[in-house]
Amino acid sequence: MIPRTAEPLVHELLAGFPIVTVTGPRQSGKTTLARAVMGERPYVSLEDPDVRALATDDPRGFLSRFSDGAILDEVQRAPELFSYLQTAVDQDGRMGRFLLTGSQQFGLLSEISQSLAGRSAFVELLPLTLEELNAVGARPPELETVLFTGGYPDIYDRPVSPRHWFPAYVTAYVERDVRQLLQVHDLAAFQRFIRLCAGRSGQLLNLSSLATDCGITHNTAKAWISVLEASYVLFLLRPHHANFNKRLIKAPKLYFHDTGLLCWLLGLQAPEQLMVHPLRGAVFETFVVSELRKRCLNRGEPPSFYFWRDSNGNEVDLLIERAGRLIPVEIKSGQTLNRDFFTGLERWTKLAGSLAHSPTLVYGGEGQQTRNGVQILGWEQLDALV
Repeated sequence: MIPRTAEPLVHELLAGFPIVTVTGPRQSGKTTLARAVMGERPYVSLEDPDVRALATDDPRGFLSRFSDGAILDEVQRAPELFSYLQTAVDQDGRMGRFLLTGSQQFGLLSEISQSLAGRSAFVELLPLTLEELNAVGARPPELETVLFTGGYPDIYDRPVSPRHWFPAYVTAYVERDVRQLLQVHDLAAFQRFIRLCAGRSGQLLNLSSLATDCGITHNTAKAWISVLEASYVLFLLRPHHANFNKRLIKAPKLYFHDTGLLCWLLGLQAPEQLMVHPLRGAVFETFVVSELRKRCLNRGEPPSFYFWRDSNGNEVDLLIERAGRLIPVEIKSGQTLNRDFFTGLERWTKLAGSLAHSPTLVYGGEGQQTRNGVQILGWEQLDALV
């Protein structure tokens, strides 16, 4: 087991809430983290049909078995439990009794916000970060291998290659979740859709274009994007609201949470293919943005991340909002510093004025330096940013 950075956060929240809910994609390590935190307390999975039937048919009797609390895994499968959990923790009064896990935001968050408001804290657990891999010496040394492998714990805990693990993962979890949530009958169209999304990671989301290329309706594309968000396959980065006297682009940008899954969906068979792949820059940008998001979430800090682009195509890849200031981050996959890398940062910094703080360039090379007021970080130095 690779220790998770979020573990101290979960312990802290359990001391102040009767319930803590850990959400995240399937196979991101939620159950392993829950067992590590809760020690010898009982563990039950609501994926088990027998357990789910008991929880659904007799929720009071089900919960009465766990007077000292328990881990309830994939709890979104039995939404009937939430109201009874509220009664149980209110009557008992102890903190840290239940740790819930779930891999779908649909239903889970709305049910908890209605039934368990103020009683449950939330932690989002995404795949492993570079920091977590470095701590146990498991991080691949080459950037291309890091991007190709991604951060799902199974790939590091088992003797299995990413190109064998991801097909099984998509079939067993992603496609099954979509069928459960939306009753998708044309699985081939959905498979085509998710691969088209992979080809657009790091780009503006254009639902009309996606729908046309996939042969589905605009509303279907919108629903499928929502499900992929809810299942923690991808996320949307919103544009920053400040226009700085320029007409802003209003569409969000699309990113995948894990570059290993992204590379598999792009059809890559080996890390070496990334060296000359036309989407190398998009994959690297996805890696940096998702890595920074994971680090914030592991500390319990909602990431205040945006991007900026005006109608003339001027853009900054990432804006990090912190204490009323904006840190502009430009992301380039090249390993050699180029004068053009700084153009977007310089233009935006002039427009933003006093709002701008610590402009940063993250690139595919190594080391850390400062040049003309810009902090330059190699891909291994992201600790200096968040």
